[in-house]
Amino acid sequence: MNPLLRLALEAGPLALFFVINSRYGLMAGTGVFMAATSVALAASWLLERRLPVMPVVGCFFVLVFGGLTLWLNDELFIKIKPTVVNLLLAGTLFAGLILKRNLLKVVLGAALEMTETGWRILTVRWAWFFLALALLNEIVWRSFGTEMWVNFKVFGIMPLSIAFSLAQIPVIMKHQVQPAEGDGSGA
Repeated sequence: MNPLLRLALEAGPLALFFVINSRYGLMAGTGVFMAATSVALAASWLLERRLPVMPVVGCFFVLVFGGLTLWLNDELFIKIKPTVVNLLLAGTLFAGLILKRNLLKVVLGAALEMTETGWRILTVRWAWFFLALALLNEIVWRSFGTEMWVNFKVFGIMPLSIAFSLAQIPVIMKHQVQPAEGDGSGA
């Protein structure tokens, strides 16, 4: 899929959430977020004939927590969604490590070839990062107003995640598995 289209499908619903929230409030923004996330997932299916795991999981949580927000007319649910999702991600990664099953490798193994040590380092780092994001979300929504929380959700979480991802490049490079010479994959 075209990278710009993929970005639009992944970031578009969040951008719509921000715009609608700023004009019509959190409840309207939440409704649009739910609809846009569902449409983006359907568009992914139509374009690729497959549904990537993370967008499906993300859509599920947006629909559940957004639905609770609208049904109960309580913004608490949409505000705690990032906390719950990040705690689940962290818990899943830590549980995988305890069970000697590297789940980050299961998800990203097709895109990256690394040593087991590299996968373990990345998994531990991502698990702690998800815990930090959960804590940070809790601090922001409990300490500041809704508008500040929305700004943090849109302009804080994504840039922090991108910066953290970029900071992992040295680990990926150091632990990358190089194809063996003469394996037929070279020129």
